[in-house]
Amino acid sequence: MSDEDDLEEYEPDQDDFEREDDEKETEEGEEERKEGEDISEEWLPNPLTEDMMKEGLSLLCKTGSGLAHAYVKLEVKERDLTDIHLLRTYIHLRYVDISENHLTDLTPLNNLTHLLWLKADGNRLRSAQLDELPYLQIASFAYNQITDTEGIAHPRLGSLDLKGNRIHLVTGLDPQKLNCLHTLELRGNQLESTLGINLPKLKNLYLAQNLLKKVEGLEKLSNLTTLHLRDNQIETLSGFSKEMKSLQYLNLRGNMVSDLGELAKLRDLPKLRAMVLLDNPCTDESDYRQEALVQIAHLERLDKDFYEEEERAEAEEIRQRLKEEQEHEPEQHYQDVDHPST
Repeated sequence: MSDEDDLEEYEPDQDDFEREDDEKETEEGEEERKEGEDISEEWLPNPLTEDMMKEGLSLLCKTGSGLAHAYVKLEVKERDLTDIHLLRTYIHLRYVDISENHLTDLTPLNNLTHLLWLKADGNRLRSAQLDELPYLQIASFAYNQITDTEGIAHPRLGSLDLKGNRIHLVTGLDPQKLNCLHTLELRGNQLESTLGINLPKLKNLYLAQNLLKKVEGLEKLSNLTTLHLRDNQIETLSGFSKEMKSLQYLNLRGNMVSDLGELAKLRDLPKLRAMVLLDNPCTDESDYRQEALVQIAHLERLDKDFYEEEERAEAEEIRQRLKEEQEHEPEQHYQDVDHPST
């Protein structure tokens, strides 16, 4: 497969840049929402009832041996729910949306061993911990009050969304138990380090809007293709490794990279094709676009624009000139040693 084919593979349905712009536009609203969640409120008990279940159930499917049928999809969002204990008896559910309620306890879901898809966004959860659910593939706990990543060990989980929580450090994500996880969303938390994300099967990692100052501990992410680090406090690009051999798209917008020389630390990423550097101090330099291409010859797109052939030719000339200068430096050094000045 050619590099061009690889590049096409990583491009999502919605362009990466458009997605980033969308994220920026909604950021203000999300911050207001989180501020509202900080206000301590006491909610009147409002448990899930049989009537709510009847309204929310859909998708009739065969169960067990195929002789019986049951509804397998439930949507009870925005009901001001404080209790879902009733779900313990609905063991055939596969798709559950309990988002935008006031839930603090998800333990009733431990009985739903056929669960494939879970959306629990916008509640008051402090943990995403559940018993191992053998078939769970997609789980979203966005915009809660979760402080850690412990207790997430579902063997078929492919996508995990924890954005908009209060996580400082990633812990407890066991690569042996999460060997299908390909997408991890941690945008809008309080992460101060990228340590703990040792998930070799991971392909997409979203870490925008945190408190990161550098990248560390990601060396084993050999399958990672997309890395979003927008709106952090990153100053150095140390921490990127040639072992990250699949990385194609890197978003560093809105960080604190001031030295264009830091880009040289990315040249060993063999498949890096697209990068965003906007809103970093180094982009104030008039030649930052050219310097990026000089340092990373295989780069195809910087910020919102693809490189033109003319830019590539100029960058190649600069690389050749620098190479020649480096080759002549030792020669000059030896001459100075043989004929020292008197």
